[in-house]
Amino acid sequence: MKIAFVHDWLTGMRGGERVLEALIEGALPFDPRPEIYTLFSEKQNLSPFLQSFPIHTSWLQKARSKYQSLLPLMPWAIESLTIPHDVDLIISSSHCVAKGIRHHAPHISYIHAPMRYMWDRFDEYFPSYPLRAVGQLFRPFLQKWDYGVSQKPNALYANSHFIAEKIMQAYGRTSEVLHPFVDLHRFEGPRTPSSSYLMVGAAVPYKRVDLAINACTALNIQLEIIGKNYEPWIRHAGPTIQFLGQLSDEAVSHKMRTCRALLFPGKEDFGITPLESLASGTPVIAFSAGGACETITENTGVFFSTQSTQSLMDAISRMEVTTFDPNVCRKQAARFSRDIFLKKWQHILASWVKKTLA
Repeated sequence: MKIAFVHDWLTGMRGGERVLEALIEGALPFDPRPEIYTLFSEKQNLSPFLQSFPIHTSWLQKARSKYQSLLPLMPWAIESLTIPHDVDLIISSSHCVAKGIRHHAPHISYIHAPMRYMWDRFDEYFPSYPLRAVGQLFRPFLQKWDYGVSQKPNALYANSHFIAEKIMQAYGRTSEVLHPFVDLHRFEGPRTPSSSYLMVGAAVPYKRVDLAINACTALNIQLEIIGKNYEPWIRHAGPTIQFLGQLSDEAVSHKMRTCRALLFPGKEDFGITPLESLASGTPVIAFSAGGACETITENTGVFFSTQSTQSLMDAISRMEVTTFDPNVCRKQAARFSRDIFLKKWQHILASWVKKTLA
């Protein structure tokens, strides 16, 4: 077998790139040297594992530093990538345009989300003029393109039941659910909780860091925020809010084991961060929508029903008087282990290899 992987872009190691690693690892028994195709790459920011494979980039590589403004060009760029004719199977990992790769071989696509910028989260990514006007200009074309290319893969795999519903709504296609995983070993260690709450992630609109900051400020509760691009918030946050910037994996693991609880106020497609918290033995306060509903239970966290400061404050108040067993949290996280993911993925791949070679 010769297998090609397609990923939207490779500029760092976030959840999608961790999943790509596992997708590739699961394919190694069938092709020990697969190749990766992507719009653009910053190889120095990737894991040694991903760096060890050939990475082919599009003509957007030279403009990668401005990639957030290149969305209208991405359909042409992904279609410009050429997959060699000796490739037997194509596997795309897509939250944007990767599923639109031109293909001559069977193509299965792992969907992290439909092109969220153009579908249900358009208002969050294009909140005001003039950015909104630009988004509205390209939205009809991008929606039409995204729908069209979504019909071409032989099969779609969704990262959650929530995303499977979004795929049906946007594309009119069914998909099989294959949940992502949490690296359990990374979060091993004693649970020693403090009184401080924690939030982890980049400052993007849908994560709703504003709710976390406002709620903890109003309650006079300590909140530590790990992530980048929070400069606009730093100037206006109260004294109980601390911005830690980007931290190492080891430091993040330590913060998760020692915080009171993780705050997860956004509506995520799946959400690896809550599972990382549970793997640390730490409960989660989450908005009751999206992928969090598939991982958090009443024994491992607290939900709040509306994305408002008051609703989150009420949830934090409930957390303050509730005790959660760290072992129960870790047991729940273990249901989403990397080993389980790989076992399911290799079973899927084996069936596709059998079909391809038949």
